[in-house]
Amino acid sequence: MLNQFTSSPIFGFTLCIASYLVGLGVKKRFNYPIANPMIIASIIIIGILVIFKIPLENFMTGGSFVLMFLAPATAALALSMYRQLEIIKKNLIPILVGCIVGAVSALVSIIALCRFFGISDEITASLIPKSITTAIATELSSQLGGLSPVTVAAVSVTGIFGAVASPYLIRWSRLNNSIAAGLAIGASSHALGTTKAIEIGEVEGSVSGIAVGLCGIITVILAIFL
Repeated sequence: MLNQFTSSPIFGFTLCIASYLVGLGVKKRFNYPIANPMIIASIIIIGILVIFKIPLENFMTGGSFVLMFLAPATAALALSMYRQLEIIKKNLIPILVGCIVGAVSALVSIIALCRFFGISDEITASLIPKSITTAIATELSSQLGGLSPVTVAAVSVTGIFGAVASPYLIRWSRLNNSIAAGLAIGASSHALGTTKAIEIGEVEGSVSGIAVGLCGIITVILAIFL
């Protein structure tokens, strides 16, 4: 009976939505960066799957529908970019240079660390796109011979960490430039980090959204030479 219920698409989809709504409620109650709705939702979902011994395949039957909204949600970032169009035009060169440096740094660092720890080529290929949005990362990972599930997990962890840590890092580094802050967040922690950048300020959110797209494109181009 339980297996029949959990294998229904309604189960996975509803669990995702309900868990995220709980996360939003906790975020409103405790307004700290660590109280991230994504983290809370992930903990709730994992906890339910483990406690009730629900197969991941059952959850993904409905949970995969949530992925359908990933690309439209990322594209919706264009609205905040349009609102800050003049600022973006004036700082176009620094933004381009920042995205190139960010993409190169992400690639070099992950490859160097994987080589240092003796990680296999398959896992290395899965981790290379960790700092770009999932919609691009999964395709790039497959082309490089990586494992898509590993890539999705790496992208999620990277984004969640960026969303949680970015306010503290900006404060500790005394980074007062909104454009630099937005670039750093978007280039390192893609769309999930951008949600936090939008909370910090509209300029940060706009530039972070641009960084998500540009870094994704640059990473794909750089991957051709790997």
